[in-house]
Amino acid sequence: MQNISVLGATGSIGRSTIDVLNRHPELFSVYALTANSNIELLLQQALLCSPKYVVIADPKQFKRAKKIFSDHPLTCEVLSGHNALEQVASAPEVDIVMAAIVGAAGLLPTLAAVKAGKKVLLANKESLVMSGDLFIQAANLHNAKILPIDSEHNAIFQCLPADFKYGELCSSGISKILLTGSGGPFLSSPLSELHHVTPDQACAHPNWDMGRKISVDSATMMNKGLEFIEAKWLFGLESSDIQVVLHPQSIIHSMVQYLDGSVLAQMGNPDMRTPIAHALAFPDRIESGVAPLDFNQLANFTFTEPEAERYPNLILAMQASSAGQYATTTLNAANEVAVNAFLQGQIGFLQIAQVNQECLQQTSSHNLDSIEAVLESDNSARRLSMNIIGNLNQSCMQRVSS
Repeated sequence: MQNISVLGATGSIGRSTIDVLNRHPELFSVYALTANSNIELLLQQALLCSPKYVVIADPKQFKRAKKIFSDHPLTCEVLSGHNALEQVASAPEVDIVMAAIVGAAGLLPTLAAVKAGKKVLLANKESLVMSGDLFIQAANLHNAKILPIDSEHNAIFQCLPADFKYGELCSSGISKILLTGSGGPFLSSPLSELHHVTPDQACAHPNWDMGRKISVDSATMMNKGLEFIEAKWLFGLESSDIQVVLHPQSIIHSMVQYLDGSVLAQMGNPDMRTPIAHALAFPDRIESGVAPLDFNQLANFTFTEPEAERYPNLILAMQASSAGQYATTTLNAANEVAVNAFLQGQIGFLQIAQVNQECLQQTSSHNLDSIEAVLESDNSARRLSMNIIGNLNQSCMQRVSS
């Protein structure tokens, strides 16, 4: 029996994790569940899983959460705030941490789990995008086991040789990593129509059921850009080692190309319970609840190269990856601000990339040699991005009035 803390339990990854856990009560016990502010869903999950702790990250919701939980037959203790997130991520009783908090907010609790030497199921790609070198150093120093949950990185992990050594592609017989992506809902849309994309349209992914922020990132291909950066740190790659390939059917989740011409691909229905179950049980296999592929029913597979004009955010991420840690931290922060502004109706769909590009252009190269420096760089980029959005809106109002 292994104890697990699920960080970000009410998000799409968290919900899928709980589904898999409840299929194997003989293997896993839930130590803690955390959410930002979705108290009602967290309550339902607590009634199902009987955790020792629940954490509401938003301290403004703490009193309300205490009241709601006290009205039900639960013995769990209700905590709140960021320190509580780190507490349940690093507690001695915990064996596994599902790091599924979306965005930069997941960095510190995920790092706390790493420093406590946990088995970390990494769904929070921003931890590596923001602090890749520091994160990997901490994992090595504290003997933490990092297992990727993103379907693409989990696929790569499954296709690598068992004796793969970090950063040593050639000596492992590997020539390239093929990172697949669906292309999102606007893969075939005329470029002229992208100016009018609404938040609901951007969140309507054709294959995956995801949260709104990640869905928008998929539509702009920023999600693939962040995964490009994450793959570099997870496996010790150079930018030239990775090729992004569009595969709209989302059946092949990624591939590894070997020096002898072989290509190994990991395939499966587009359901996050598969990589979650793989990582939970690794190196064993357990049932996930996902139906196996029916090869008699599969449509033809197609593969294309992403268009730079259609996906400028992907290009920005690849460029930032080569520029260094300050650039990837800046880009991640700018994108979180820009996507939120788009979802709030403050900017247009194409302006997400504009904000990201301007923020990168206005940020000078600087060294990030500590988590404190990473967080300061993140905050600076957020302030700059909000100013850029304010200037865009002001320019728009001036054009309308004239």
